Parts: sequence; structure tokens; C-alpha cells
Amino acid sequence: MPQGLGTIIQVVLALVGAYAAAFWFCLVVWTFRDIQKRSRDALVQVLATALVLLFNVPGLILYTILRPPETLAEAYARSLEEESLIQDIEERQSCPTCKRRVQSDFVVCPTCRAQLKRPCGHCNRLLQLGWRVCPYCGEDVSTEAPVAPPSPTPLRTLRAE
Repeated sequence: MPQGLGTIIQVVLALVGAYAAAFWFCLVVWTFRDIQKRSRDALVQVLATALVLLFNVPGLILYTILRPPETLAEAYARSLEEESLIQDIEERQSCPTCKRRVQSDFVVCPTCRAQLKRPCGHCNRLLQLGWRVCPYCGEDVSTEAPVAPPSPTPLRTLRAE
């Protein structure tokens, strides 16, 4: 084998080896950064990194199969969204009598005509039925009689003659 060909093969093998070592190192670094985004457990981080460090590409394949499906940031965003939905559901008001949804400014339930709120005698703002003092003007409303709900209007009956 000529001297020049042996040198070229050595250079090519050195470059391939350097590329393989750099690729392996990048896989390990990527795995370490990825597992840090997905878990706070130090043991899990070390084991995932060691898996790729020891087994290279097959270890990376195993890691991608076993890694947590979402990052910590994604899990946090999802929990915030769930909390927001729960608050939205809790803020929706319903009639205590018929359990139908009502608006926050309704005085009576449009379905069953149950009284939901009453106006303040001094400032006319809507008050909850159990309040003793108007929080808007400070008027004592415990002595006021609650407004009676309107009586139901009788439905006309159609008579077949």
C-alpha cells in the first residue's frame, strides 16, 4: 500500500471518528437539556443522560420512547388553563330553585321567577338577598323587606267549542 493512500485513509478515519465523537457528545448534551425541561428529578436526569452516554443512538431511541410526553412548561401552561376553566365554571351563577343558569344582574329567575337579588333602597344597586348592609353606599338594608317576585301570569286556556 502506498504511503499517500495510507495517510488519506488515516485522515478520513480521523475525520469520521471526530464527527462520530462530536455527534455522540451532541446527543448526550441534547438529552441532558431535554430531560431537564421534562423532569425535576435529578436521578431521572442522570439515568437518561447515562442511557445515551453508554448506548449512543440506541440509547437515544430508548430515551425518546421513555421520556415524559410534555415539558414542565407545557404542564404548567396546561394546569393554568385548567384552573382558568374551573374558575370560569365556578363563576357561572345558577338559580338556587331550578338550577338554571342566570346572569349576574338578574333580579328574578326568568324560568321559575325565584327572587335572586334585590335593589338597594338608597342607591338602587343590586344586592344579594342575605346582605344586611349595601356594600356600595353603606345603607342598612336588613330592615327592608325583600321585594316579592312577580306573580306568575296565568296562561290562557284554549277551549275547543
